[in-house]
Amino acid sequence: MLESFHQPPPHQMSQNYDQLVEAISACREDVEKAEAGNKAATSRVRKSMQEVKALAQELRKEMLLARDAGGTSS
Repeated sequence: MLESFHQPPPHQMSQNYDQLVEAISACREDVEKAEAGNKAATSRVRKSMQEVKALAQELRKEMLLARDAGGTSS
């Protein structure tokens, strides 16, 4: 269990950020369809937002670990 407390390498943090941006960009078309009244698109957007939430939480944890390990300056 100690593995979850180590600081991830910097490239992993940027990779997770890139995945977050990609996930948001990927659902843009469905957001537009949902705004036009497409009910199936609203379900896809909700599912995509759950993925975004998970990615954002993971990135947030990594930033806290970096801060606590002295990996970033304040």
